[in-house]
Amino acid sequence: MIEAMETIDEFLLRHAVDVEDAIRKAARTEILPRWRRLADHEVDQKAGPHDLVTDADRLAERYLTEALGALLPGSVVVGEEAVHADPETYEALQGDAPVWIVDPVDGTRQFVRGEDGFCTLVALAHRGVLLASWTYAPAREQLATAVRGKGAHLDGVRLVSGSPEQGRDLRIATSHPDYTTDAQKRELFALWVDGVAPRPCGSAGLEYLAVARGESDATAFSWEAAWDHAAGLLLVEEAGGAHLTRDGVPFRVTGDNALPFTAARDAATAHRVVDLLQNPHW
Repeated sequence: MIEAMETIDEFLLRHAVDVEDAIRKAARTEILPRWRRLADHEVDQKAGPHDLVTDADRLAERYLTEALGALLPGSVVVGEEAVHADPETYEALQGDAPVWIVDPVDGTRQFVRGEDGFCTLVALAHRGVLLASWTYAPAREQLATAVRGKGAHLDGVRLVSGSPEQGRDLRIATSHPDYTTDAQKRELFALWVDGVAPRPCGSAGLEYLAVARGESDATAFSWEAAWDHAAGLLLVEEAGGAHLTRDGVPFRVTGDNALPFTAARDAATAHRVVDLLQNPHW
């Protein structure tokens, strides 16, 4: 528990492991026991057949909301399922209190299918600044962490995103067609040019991890829900990458971004992707 007059930096120094433990326990008790064992009544639709929620999402978020709030009194939680139930809770991102941004199961569709490409995403922000993040893929036993100014790590090993190899097509994960409007598809079509190899994304959190590891060169996403992006954006940034919105400024977790936006292995790649989005070939 945070002590009187303790700063958030001091809190992270003392309690980052406690946050990690809470995330692992949420996965161990609420997510993994339901992986590949979901009953029909444990899966619901939200906005449509591609927008799924499960009991694992709801119960893991409930656990993390209680655990993280107890670790940092005075903080608030902005979780995907809580915002779905009450959209006004999203406004906490604009406030003065420290905010935990939580996606209990990122990649719910993959989770429902029994695939291992899902993760739990947690980020800590204060007044719009991302301070720390955790990306946990429990089925793959991978934990990626980032702390502002202190680098990004995967299972304790420092991540360095590097730069794309010259002469090779840029590997870019884009918003999945199932989740995009016709107008968004048209905007992203600007990336279908020589020298670029776009593909539909899976779990956003794992796509950001792939960029931070140098396995993918960039993302290009058409939506700005903070729980999908906060953890990954800090991970990429601390690994040496960069993120830019369509108008050429860094993504703001508080919203009001020009979309689509990109996160890339290095600043040059981010600017290249934005240039393509600003100047479509069609």
